[in-house]
Amino acid sequence: MNRRRAHEEEDGYERLHRKRRRVSENQEIEDRLESLILRVGEKSSSSLESNLEGLASVLEADLSTFRVKILRILTECAIRMPEKCTIYATLVGLLNAKNYNFGGEFVDYIVKTFKENLKTGKWNAARYCLRFIADLVNCHVLAASSLLTLLETLVDCANEDGVPQVRRDWFVFAVLATLPWVGRELYEKKESQLDHLLVTIEVFLNKRSKKHWPALKVWSADSPHLQEEYLDCLWAQIKKLRQDNWSEKHIPRPYLAFDSILCEALQHTLPTIQPPPHNDGDTYPMPRVIFRMFDYTDCPDGPVLPGAHSIERFLIEEHLHNIIEAYHLERKECAAQLLCFPYKSKIPLEYCIVEVIFAELFNLPRPRYLEICYGSILIELCKLQPSTMPQVLAQATEILFMRIDTMNIACFDRLVNWFSYHLSNFQYRWSWEDWEGCAQLDPEHPKPRFIREVLGKCLRLSYHQRIKDMTPESLAAYVPLKPEPIYKYAMEGAGEL
Repeated sequence: MNRRRAHEEEDGYERLHRKRRRVSENQEIEDRLESLILRVGEKSSSSLESNLEGLASVLEADLSTFRVKILRILTECAIRMPEKCTIYATLVGLLNAKNYNFGGEFVDYIVKTFKENLKTGKWNAARYCLRFIADLVNCHVLAASSLLTLLETLVDCANEDGVPQVRRDWFVFAVLATLPWVGRELYEKKESQLDHLLVTIEVFLNKRSKKHWPALKVWSADSPHLQEEYLDCLWAQIKKLRQDNWSEKHIPRPYLAFDSILCEALQHTLPTIQPPPHNDGDTYPMPRVIFRMFDYTDCPDGPVLPGAHSIERFLIEEHLHNIIEAYHLERKECAAQLLCFPYKSKIPLEYCIVEVIFAELFNLPRPRYLEICYGSILIELCKLQPSTMPQVLAQATEILFMRIDTMNIACFDRLVNWFSYHLSNFQYRWSWEDWEGCAQLDPEHPKPRFIREVLGKCLRLSYHQRIKDMTPESLAAYVPLKPEPIYKYAMEGAGEL
């Protein structure tokens, strides 16, 4: 009997050991799959196409065991790394071609995630979900007619009564921002339905109120760059894209290499998606004005800056804003990621980065992050790219100074804070002589006032003699008075106190 009990205990021990080993092995496989999915599309000795093909085979082999995990990771990657949207869509397309049931499950999962993001007010995540759903049409996972039905449903939300305009604006923005990815496919397969959708959007935009527009402008004058309201600007960019037959030069489309495989796959249809109704507690993204500082004449050497109404300008700026959002808590990594922009050979990257950072800094009524965040990122950019970035930043400072007469007062203050902080990190070196003409202006004119306030801020970051030595004689009147202690008991008449 004792022998039997010992034998049973040994069996139990072995059973527990085997279970632990199995759990441990499963965890290792899950971690390996997650790592492979996360890193696909990064620099590799193999081509992206061969990496995608290999990864699709690996995932298909593990679908029976890790189906839920794979669904979750693919969806999270598409939302958190929207710049790799087309890579993950291609991966889903290859899996759908191998396993139709998995394709259907993935569509259900991404739709569920989209609905949850709408319900919880995660507007950016919802927009990236919509983009991913649209890109699945390019990979022959979804039928084009099914996507158009969804887009029409979302645009219909723009015509609801009794809801805030910011809600209606978001739905139109989400649809317009999705069209660069899938416009060509919809144009080729469902042209009349796409035209009807665009007419509906145009009618909405024409009757939409823009009372907020003047309050959000950085400058009160529209010269030399018109400060467009964000939806109007995107609509102009989409119209230009439409004139170009929906062809753009910025979005990578790896699925084109697999067209012969993907076009034979069976397609799915989306279930009916009805956005949740508005609740009084809901908050929506606020409207903004598109900040423009440079045009192609400001970038004399190298690639040409895309035009203000080219869709490439929208795609580049959105990508750079996403990098700042993802890495803003770590300035060194943020600067490195900005300078590693994947299409830097096609654009004047330094000009695009500086314009986007100042757009964030001058965003009204307040910037997304602390002002010092943008200043510290610009400093790191100058350190990483000392041959070009300081010159572009100096050019931007001159442009801002020349247009400071019409600058919004809140942006004026932010510019003073940034410039004085930036100078303090670069030994206060600046070509002050170029601004000597300001001494002839009224002291309350914005230009001399800017110089005076910058020198006052610099004094707080340094000491009086340093500020006095760096300022040319012609601008000496703007140097703040030397801070001196006041001993009230040493003053005349102190004995009478």
